[in-house]
Amino acid sequence: MMDLAHERYEALEQHIRESNPAADLARIRAAFEYADKHHGSQLRKSGEPYIIHPIAVAEIITELELDQDSIIAALLHDCIEDTDSTHDDIARLFSPQVADLVEGVTKLTRMQYTSREDEQMENLRKMFMAMAKDVRVILIKLCDRLHNMRTLQYQSDVKQKEKSLETMEVYAPIAHRLGMQKLKWELEDLALCYLDPVGFHDVEEALNELTRENSEFLERMQKQIEERLNEDGLHCTVYGRLKHLYSIYRKMYAQNKTIREIFDIYAFRVMVDDIPSCYNVLGCIHDMFKPVLGRFKDYIGTPKPNGYQSLHTTVVGRDGIPFEVQIRTWQMHQTAEYGVAAHWKYKQGMANSNLGTEREFEWVRKLLESQQDTDPDEFVRTLRVDMFADEVFVFTPNGDVKSLPAGATPIDFAYSIHSAVGNSMTGARVNGRIVTFETPLKNGDIVEIITSKSAKGPSRDWMKICKSNEARNKIRQWFKKERREENIATGRASFETELKHAGLSIAAITATPDLLDTLLRRVRFGALDELYAAIGYGGMSAQKAVGRMKEEMTRLGRLERQRAEAEALRTAVSSGETIFPAGKAGAQAKPRHSENGIIVEGLDNCMVKFSKCCTPVPGDPVVGFITRGYGVSIHRQDCPNADPARRKPEEAGRWVKVDWAESGEATFRTSLEISAKDRDGLALDVAMALSAQKVRLNNISARSQPDGYAMVNLELSVKDKTELSAVVNKLSQVSGVFLVRRAGG
Repeated sequence: MMDLAHERYEALEQHIRESNPAADLARIRAAFEYADKHHGSQLRKSGEPYIIHPIAVAEIITELELDQDSIIAALLHDCIEDTDSTHDDIARLFSPQVADLVEGVTKLTRMQYTSREDEQMENLRKMFMAMAKDVRVILIKLCDRLHNMRTLQYQSDVKQKEKSLETMEVYAPIAHRLGMQKLKWELEDLALCYLDPVGFHDVEEALNELTRENSEFLERMQKQIEERLNEDGLHCTVYGRLKHLYSIYRKMYAQNKTIREIFDIYAFRVMVDDIPSCYNVLGCIHDMFKPVLGRFKDYIGTPKPNGYQSLHTTVVGRDGIPFEVQIRTWQMHQTAEYGVAAHWKYKQGMANSNLGTEREFEWVRKLLESQQDTDPDEFVRTLRVDMFADEVFVFTPNGDVKSLPAGATPIDFAYSIHSAVGNSMTGARVNGRIVTFETPLKNGDIVEIITSKSAKGPSRDWMKICKSNEARNKIRQWFKKERREENIATGRASFETELKHAGLSIAAITATPDLLDTLLRRVRFGALDELYAAIGYGGMSAQKAVGRMKEEMTRLGRLERQRAEAEALRTAVSSGETIFPAGKAGAQAKPRHSENGIIVEGLDNCMVKFSKCCTPVPGDPVVGFITRGYGVSIHRQDCPNADPARRKPEEAGRWVKVDWAESGEATFRTSLEISAKDRDGLALDVAMALSAQKVRLNNISARSQPDGYAMVNLELSVKDKTELSAVVNKLSQVSGVFLVRRAGG
């Protein structure tokens, strides 16, 4: 096995010699030997030595032609997290820059968090802070995630879905934001394979069928284009390709189209030496083939925010098959494929303090600034909106381009210019006409903001209108700074209203100073006024604050009861008394807590199993059946197998009363059946809905019906019936779903 590691490293070293002849191979080998020694006998899930993973990450880094510090950091990237190595060790042996890169990629695993959302938020925030100082941090992290996705088949089903969803929601969009399209496409295709395997294989088969049908089409079109451009004296390189799988899957799902209705499955790229040649090629293409109206985009004149430049046009050949042609220079092609990594060799001489200060990374700093006061749920949710939403490009009156989330309004535009512009806004003009603040902006709009020194500031309603988190947070900051007393009053009213809905009162949560301090720590505030102010300016919702406090009070009450029961038992044992429950003299008291979550009347320490026919959860009325050799089987009372009318008379004595114990944080497996209109992406939408509810998905299977409908079967883990009801409501909102029901119900 160790021979395999050294063999892989030798191949990496050869690759480095070819791509970066100036690299210090002795330093890189020292990093490999250090990592190999510290990972020692650690193995991956595949059974390979763990060191194979850092070598593979370093190989991807080498393919991107990054510098030797990046290669060294890739080899060491798991040392701080998974071994006894420290930042100081790596800084001393290699360099402070390498140590900072490794530290930036390392998760905050040694800290304790109150929830998975807190941990995810802090790890993401830490990664972005490190990225703002040195963009190589995120490049190494993306390469790390890519290799993990390539080897995801060795993980459990649950881990596969968790990692794939995180890849689709966070890492693939980061790659897009950095312009690294090649890496983004592979991440998306790999994630889709696990999130919706049925949809993935359907698209894959459809693509293979199209390729077989039109095997000569790409070659013939490529030859025609090359011959025509050579005749016109244009020096170029042409090649054809199919769009990547997830791109086609998304269009089929979003636009409800079959694969044959998508215009740009086939694409040809034409690379030329300079920008004038791009437009000359465009003229030739439109002369050769009939262009499709409304399908031309000039990203050379108006580049995307990630630096992408190209001309796109869709045309129809004589075969009647539409295809896309992308025209760009070689430099544009490098940027399109590798994004910020393509520029790295030109930036290696920059001082480390300057890295990340360029315009391309302004969005990272804006993101960090706008997330100062948000709680974990809000941070992770709005991160996706700010970074990964579809974009609209609008112009200032001076001709500057602003990129905003799709559906953005003049409010978003004003705050994208400056906080002061948004705070003093009194009106807006779009294309010279006065519009309302709610007007959605479209690509190419020219937007002018009307301001006044006497403006009273933003309205709270603006937070419901704007689409970008940058605007929403700047409005919050204004209210936080300017209207503290008003925020406290508004927040207190909302908080007390929510307390009443939850069956609590101010007196209940302020019963003792210790209780209040504990509850405030649970919502991460130091005083009630701070909580009220945050609710008032929108930094925390009253519903969420009360929900967390109620959970904490329930937990504290349960602990108190357990302590009281234990003390009573100790007292009784020491005095020789026998304790009987009220109304049942002579019967020993049954505890209200149980390791298996169920209390069986008249039986102590019995084995319990939850029936698979109806999968009960806490909150369901239940009944027990004494099996032979398998303990007590727990059924829902509405389960057909527990129906009194169907019980056999000779088994009447085997049916016993059972009740739910106080199960604490335990979860219970249950099953749901979903009936829905059959469509691509259904299973992915279901999985994402469950992720939004923070429910663990154990298994998912989907099958199409001959009548155009589909059945989706889920196995998931929930705490109780209340949580299950919330899941059912969420799933019912998924497009096309018309029935969600319990299995066995």
